[in-house]
Amino acid sequence: MLSLLVLSSLALSMGELNPLPASLYASTPAPSILAQAPLSADYRVTALQPDFTGDLWVGSWAGLARINPETGQILQRVRIPSRTLEALAQDRVGRIWVGSFDGLVRVDPRTNAITAQNFQLPSNRVLSLLIDSRGFLWAGTDRGLVMISPDRGLLMTTVQRLPGVSANALALDGNNNLWVGTLNGLVQINTANAFPIREVGDLPGGAVQSLTLGPNGNLWVGTASSLLVVDPVRAELVRSVGAMRGKNVKTTEFDRAGNVWVGTTSGLFKLKPDSGELLGQVPSLPSGQILSLSPNTGNKIWAGTSEGLGWVSLTTGEGNPHWGLVSPTVIEALR
Repeated sequence: MLSLLVLSSLALSMGELNPLPASLYASTPAPSILAQAPLSADYRVTALQPDFTGDLWVGSWAGLARINPETGQILQRVRIPSRTLEALAQDRVGRIWVGSFDGLVRVDPRTNAITAQNFQLPSNRVLSLLIDSRGFLWAGTDRGLVMISPDRGLLMTTVQRLPGVSANALALDGNNNLWVGTLNGLVQINTANAFPIREVGDLPGGAVQSLTLGPNGNLWVGTASSLLVVDPVRAELVRSVGAMRGKNVKTTEFDRAGNVWVGTTSGLFKLKPDSGELLGQVPSLPSGQILSLSPNTGNKIWAGTSEGLGWVSLTTGEGNPHWGLVSPTVIEALR
């Protein structure tokens, strides 16, 4: 049974709120106006977030950037306190929320200023972010789940005893219930009161690493050895996708045509959703370890890998590196 801790008085550090004692929050740094981030030795791209303007935000262990997904042009780089970015989300008014191994920050995309920052989470290691149907932000950490009011800057609810402990992945089902992928499987959460509804455990591969809602209403679940389809209404495992058995699935997304793109530690695959038939594997991406996907952004399929950002041509099906956001090792190998 989850224990709920209502923290309506805990605020993010924001200018429009009355300041709390210093012990309750991390002070917001001076506005981080557009700046070139220094290079990092690690180029893994862990999160991709399209915004309302059509641009694509790229979260990596080398920082945060915004690009034009049609041309690939880097429009901005934003200085973030942490270099280990893991999750991105856009709220209803267009602000970008960034989850890292050092907590949660909110970025104003018009100025690149950090307008809120909060480290009073169950853990500073933020693994997943999601905006629910009411506009609240859910942040999953390796020690539990929290709900935040993006507008008021208030941490509303902390779920500290989440079954499976770590909130690795988040998705909404067709009834706007929140599903959480954990170390033990899936947990369904009522977003109105943050209480658990049901659990789906004993999944092949154990811990859930990725979670997305398919066009037919089923949840597609990635584990270390399987791609699974779960019926959220019955809370039952429907099937395991045969072509992905034995593969370590890190991310799954659907394109506009309804095809399934599956990112694994051994490549990017395209499948038919109804039969699970393998339609192909994408060659020539910066790395075979695929960590994030954005298939419906611009005129490409964007893929975050362990060696940087890549994209897939919709015409040829070939992969390509994004020359500005990849490891120098990749650039050197292709010369």
